[in-house]
Amino acid sequence: MNPAVQGYTAAVVQSADHDALTRISDDVSAVERLVLSNTALRAALNDTAVPGSARRAILLDLLEGKVTPEARRLTAFAAGSVAAPDVTSALGWVSTRVRHAAEGQLFDEVALSLTQARRRVGGYATVLFEDMSASELESLEDDLFRFARIVSATPLLRSALTDRDLAVEARVAVVSDLLEGKVPQTTLDLAGYAVTGGRARDIVGTLEYLTEETARARGWRIAHVRAALPIDDAQATALSESLASVTGSPVELQVVLDESLLSGALIRIGDLQVDATARGRIDALRDHLMPAGWEPTGFGVATRAARTGKTEGAN
Repeated sequence: MNPAVQGYTAAVVQSADHDALTRISDDVSAVERLVLSNTALRAALNDTAVPGSARRAILLDLLEGKVTPEARRLTAFAAGSVAAPDVTSALGWVSTRVRHAAEGQLFDEVALSLTQARRRVGGYATVLFEDMSASELESLEDDLFRFARIVSATPLLRSALTDRDLAVEARVAVVSDLLEGKVPQTTLDLAGYAVTGGRARDIVGTLEYLTEETARARGWRIAHVRAALPIDDAQATALSESLASVTGSPVELQVVLDESLLSGALIRIGDLQVDATARGRIDALRDHLMPAGWEPTGFGVATRAARTGKTEGAN
């Protein structure tokens, strides 16, 4: 099943009590039966010429006021997120998953690839984003960024959250113990699902991905900047404006200091990466000048050892 649909369904299920889940389950099953029995509707939803956004709009319009809001948004999201020929099977999967949840059955999220796991967590986040204001999204983004930095900088915490031999429930409990009472419930839920639905070894990457998705939900892009020296307000403004002209969206900087870069900054925004560091230029020059397989001696060895030692210290 589409990973985003998995995550979206998990969020809807988690937010509903037993009685609500029963009603949602009944309504989702009714929508599935409607699509299977109505030839014209099924043809429209299975038409490969109809984009996902249009398929989603069709169901949102058709179901308004006729089923619970949760069933409406869930079935519409599923129809718009999968390939057109897979719409009916997606609705069947969602119907089965919600019915099992209403019956009290517990289920674990199956292991996925790194990209798919992030998409699953992103699907979960989408449910939360739909009910949040711009200011709430900004606050969530800050919370996720800070938590990612805490996990990255705390070896014991990072070791616990990336330990695949530790039960998922135990790792989620670690997150709850650390964040409960300090952040809104939305942040706590999303950080917990980063553990449940993501890959253990990718917890920091998943949190950073969620930070970017939260910024995107409020119309911004995130630029991850590793800088050798602190960036003042004027430099930050100039860099943000330059990146905004490239991406076509407002850009927010998230700066981490890294003295091993010597000077300049390493910038990553989406798939774009710009290496404007002294260390990057030195490494590029060395790779250009040194023949393949040649091992430097004397001063070269000392320089490489010093560089390696400084980098490990920075990490």
